[in-house]
Amino acid sequence: MPYNEELAEKVREVLQEEAGLTEKQMFGGLAFMLNGNMACGVVGEELMVRVGPDNYQAALGERYTRPMDFTGRPLKGMVYVEEDAILEDLNGWVTRGVEFAGTLPPK
Repeated sequence: MPYNEELAEKVREVLQEEAGLTEKQMFGGLAFMLNGNMACGVVGEELMVRVGPDNYQAALGERYTRPMDFTGRPLKGMVYVEEDAILEDLNGWVTRGVEFAGTLPPK
């Protein structure tokens, strides 16, 4: 499944000041890694965000989100964010992923 290049570019713009940023093809899309830990990514037309297990249920309670179920089994701590939420607050969603990735030790 190809990913939305325009959305990927917008995520790059949000992350441009982050140290330790790399990109990696994964989950059929593009993942943005900080110090080797995935923070967020683009799969198809959606943003995937690693919010962590402690913030998972709260993130799912927000409009336009759903569990990331790439394998048919939800990955706890990761959510898909639909286009409407991306339009409303891309920076906020990307920041959530960056904040969680920042709590992890570098790989």
